[in-house]
Parts: sequence; structure tokens; C-alpha cells
Amino acid sequence: MRRKAFGALAGAALLVTLTGCGGGASADDSGTVTVTVGYQSRTINTVTAGTLLRSLGYFEDELRERGKRDGVTYEVEWQDYATGAPITAQMTAGKIDIGSMGDFPLLINAARGVQLHRPTRLVSVTGYNLSGGLNTVVTAPGSELRTLTDLRGKKVSTSVGSAADGTLVRALQQAGLDPDKDIRKLNQQPAVGASALQAGSADALSQFVAWPGLLAFQGRAKALYDGAELNLPTFHGVTVREDFAKKRSAVVEDFLRAQGRATAYLRAHPVAASESVAKATGLPAEVVHLYNGAQGIATFDTTLKPALIAALKKDVPVLASAKLVEDVDVDAFVDDRYVKRVYGSGYAKAVAAGPPARRGGEVWPKGKDTTTAFATPAALLRYVAAHRDAVRAAYVPDASTGTLWFADRAVWVAEGSALRPYVTEAAARTDVAAHPGARTVPYATALELAGTGS
Repeated sequence: MRRKAFGALAGAALLVTLTGCGGGASADDSGTVTVTVGYQSRTINTVTAGTLLRSLGYFEDELRERGKRDGVTYEVEWQDYATGAPITAQMTAGKIDIGSMGDFPLLINAARGVQLHRPTRLVSVTGYNLSGGLNTVVTAPGSELRTLTDLRGKKVSTSVGSAADGTLVRALQQAGLDPDKDIRKLNQQPAVGASALQAGSADALSQFVAWPGLLAFQGRAKALYDGAELNLPTFHGVTVREDFAKKRSAVVEDFLRAQGRATAYLRAHPVAASESVAKATGLPAEVVHLYNGAQGIATFDTTLKPALIAALKKDVPVLASAKLVEDVDVDAFVDDRYVKRVYGSGYAKAVAAGPPARRGGEVWPKGKDTTTAFATPAALLRYVAAHRDAVRAAYVPDASTGTLWFADRAVWVAEGSALRPYVTEAAARTDVAAHPGARTVPYATALELAGTGS
């Protein structure tokens, strides 16, 4: 059920050279307009504005038609980064026109834009999770750490200013720990933190997609805390430079139209989309599908939903306490004019729509370009037990938070004929404590119990 681990993902430095790059979306002497897009190929909840969109060529298609009408040649320059920080640096230098990043980096993007007189605007969303399941705290497979309180005095790697850092801060506070005093926080890029965890120089790692799922899939980590326990939305979105949007508003709309097409493609062809992103990034397709699949942790929707904007406002104090921003006028930062025009009369209905109802998990059979959905995790286990050698990957939703996880990496609770999966051991123990007769069982035992119906 597992594939060979791909090589270590390279981190990108936060400090980038601000000269010698394209951007500005101005026409050169030949009448060619270059639009520069900054994206994060391996932050896979931005794929509809980055990796997948680029591979599908939809933005180029839209601009080709625009060029025919305008008598201008449009070209797209794609710039790939590991995090949102260098994209913000390039945007405030006037070198990137359109960028995609997570909610915390978006706020820093807004703050830096105001400070440097290069204001930016949030114009759409890529992927979101209303509970916060896109961020996870993991620890080494053999670690004796069981709960967040066990992190007292421990070294925890995260990327300061990221949504994963925000999850860590909030989770520790909720557990009664002081994030500044009770742990030793290591400010590291995701790849560096993953290596530190494996080397033992970090006791835990708090990161965003796709790192937690990747490390769990590879057997290099186990989940300690599911970000969905916070029950606070987290998302990734698209930001544009205000001066670019004013000058090239039609191009912004072309981008959002192309993003909408990529979103529709991902929904209609989730397995093909996962394979495409995997090929472009080097990530295992099984990991991509955990987040971006039909029942994945992320829901893809370009609309700027009130719940997401409200969550963004709650993020500001967290960044302010870390002295990463002073204040952010979120209402001024959010600009839904462009996505509304692209949607037309259907926008109100789309913005009110929530994520699809989660089912009991799905199985990706080997050699198939579709997955099979199940009504319950127990039904999924019965299928896996009967087709062990034919299963590429199996995913089940956490019984409490709904966060999708690999079935063979979940912590299973058996109670009579009932089988309940959890992302973390702590959640499973809470279940057992509340249900006399319940017990945690290994995955192999869960398969046996499901197979016999007992």
C-alpha cells in the first residue's frame, strides 16, 4: 500500500533576490505582456492556482483568447517557491503579479504590502478545511509523546508565521501550555524540520500540507495532534498586487476563470488530478489524494466565504503576538469583485455552499483511475481484508473530527462490532475512556475483526 519514498523535499530560503526577475505585467517593445505567477508546487492545497493549473494550461488558454481581442501577446511566467514568504517579498518588489499561499502568510502579505506601499488584495480561495485539518503536529513513530502536554520542555519544529505555527500556538494554549515558555520552538523550513524530526534534534513537527501526511505515509512520523480539533477554518488563497489588478483587471478575471476551470477538473477527475500533481512535485500520488481527493481533507472552492474571512480576522492577534504584524485591515484586504464577476449570478449560491458530506472513506485500487467510496470505515475494512493485494491506498475519516487519514496509519478503536478510526492516539484513548468495553487495536486486528464481522 506504500510507494517508495521520494527524495527529501528541498526548502527555499526566506530571503530572495529582489532583482533580475520578470513581473510587472507591462508590455515590452514587441507588444508582449508577461504575467508573473508565484506559487508553491508542494503546498498542494494551492494546486488550482498553481501546479494543476499550470499543467492544464487553462490560464494560458484564457490569455490567448484575451490577446486575440486586445491585439496583445500574453505570456505567463511561473515561479515556484517552498513557502509564501518569498512570494510576498517578490510581490512587494513588484516582481510577481499573482501569488497563492496559506491564511497566515496571506495576512503577512497584506501587512507587508501596506508597509511598503505595494498593497495586495485577496481575490479567491484555493483549498480550505472548516475545522482546521490542513495542519497537523507529528512526532517520531517510536516517540513516547502521547499528548500535547507531553511537549513541555521539548523541541518543536515549525515555520514561524505559517498556518501550522498558528495551529501549534493555539493548540498549546488550549492544552494549558505557554507557546513561548513551555516549549523550545525551532523556526525551520518544512524540509529542514522533517529532517530534524528524523535525526532526533526535534521532538515534534507542526506543519501544513503535505508534510504531515507525507511523513506518516513514509512511516517516518505519527500524528500527535489533529489541527481539526481546534474547529477553526484554515485555507489557502490567491492574492494580487493592487496596482496590477487596477491596470489588468481583465487578466485577474482570466486567472480566476482559469482557476475555476481547474477546480472543476479536480472535482470531476480527482485521481487524474492527484497523479498529475504527483508527477509535477515528486510527491507520492497517495499523499496528494489524501488532501485533494474526492473525500480529501481539503475542499476546493474559489469563493470567499464569510466563515473563512472571519477565521482570518481571528488569526491577526496570533501573528501580532509573535510580532510578525502590527495589525491588518482584513476587510480592506479582501476584494471579491473579480470572483463575483467571473461567477455571475451563481456567486451567492456558491459562496453559501459548504463542503460535501464526508462518507466512510475510500479505497484506491491498484491500476485503477477511480476510487471506491464506502458508507462506513468498517465496510471499507471488510473490502480491504478481502482485497489486500489489490489496494493501492485506503483512507478513513477520524471518528471525531472527520479528518481523512491513511487507514493503516489510523489508531483503531474496537467496541463490539463497531470499529472507529482516529488520527491520533490521544483521541482514541479519549474514546476508550468514554466507552467501557472499548479498546484500541492494531490495524491488522481491525482488518481481522472487520473480515469476521465481530
